[in-house]
Amino acid sequence: MPENMLRKIKIFEDLDDGSLNKIQGLMKKYSFSAGEMLFKDGDPGEEMFVISKGAVSIFIHDSTGNEIVLTDLKEGTCFGEMSIIDKENRSASCRIIEDTDLLALHADDYMKVIDSMPESATKIMNRMVSTIVERIMRTGAFVAQMAQYGEESRKRAITDPATGLFNRRYLEESLEGLVTKAITERSSISLAMFDLDRFGSLNSEYGQQFCDELIVKCSEVFRNVFSKEDILIRYGGDEFIFIFPEAGAAESQKKCDDLCEAVRSMKFTEHEELKLTCSLGFASIPETACSLAELKEKSDQALYEAKEAGRDRAVGAKK
Repeated sequence: MPENMLRKIKIFEDLDDGSLNKIQGLMKKYSFSAGEMLFKDGDPGEEMFVISKGAVSIFIHDSTGNEIVLTDLKEGTCFGEMSIIDKENRSASCRIIEDTDLLALHADDYMKVIDSMPESATKIMNRMVSTIVERIMRTGAFVAQMAQYGEESRKRAITDPATGLFNRRYLEESLEGLVTKAITERSSISLAMFDLDRFGSLNSEYGQQFCDELIVKCSEVFRNVFSKEDILIRYGGDEFIFIFPEAGAAESQKKCDDLCEAVRSMKFTEHEELKLTCSLGFASIPETACSLAELKEKSDQALYEAKEAGRDRAVGAKK
């Protein structure tokens, strides 16, 4: 770590070089590999960390056990500041997402700073409070909303009101954590993208009200076809994304084929002539993708291939 890199960290930027060197001398050095857990919610907390290289992800679990990523932190940032003050158990979990080097300041060593450099300790504390407030305002609004308004508000924030499925916000906050968990644990995870075939034409022919009702009926079909462990998300309009935890390519193919058949079998008393079909594209870690970016890219490409091949089918990504 470059000399006095601590000066790049906001809570230390008011200190002189002598104080910085003394504090850096008190800090322990750690190195971690991508995928390792640094700490979990509920673990004892008596160290704050400075990232000298790499990146970490801070996340919590919702009431169903799904991960909600609060923030990703990179080189030059610190976290866990309050643990050296109140020594409370961790209120979130931290996973290493790149090979990472950390400096850690233990609560006992911070007490040494207070005893030997009280003026520096006061400056650190003032900056620490300011930094924590900014972080809460920037990344903690969703968590604050959960605490203030309760479970019902939390559900509304991440749920599509028409179908009751998860919404795009839930996907953006949770997918990275789910994928990282699968990679870390060397398990499978699949992502499928779904479109109703020629939905724009249906809107023109049957009207928006009927098509809105049609989307709701489709969501009921999804629930019947998929298991309780599968994560169903309305991305927008007739676009849906399905996440299959611990499901590989073969199992995902069957799930998607079953859904195609179920959509073909849908009946509408007010429009008996209507025959629906759908197209799906999916990819699986580790069989056909090895990262979140590749999982999304290959699922999208597979969906395109399904449409190009004539629609009314599910296509899996290639290796």
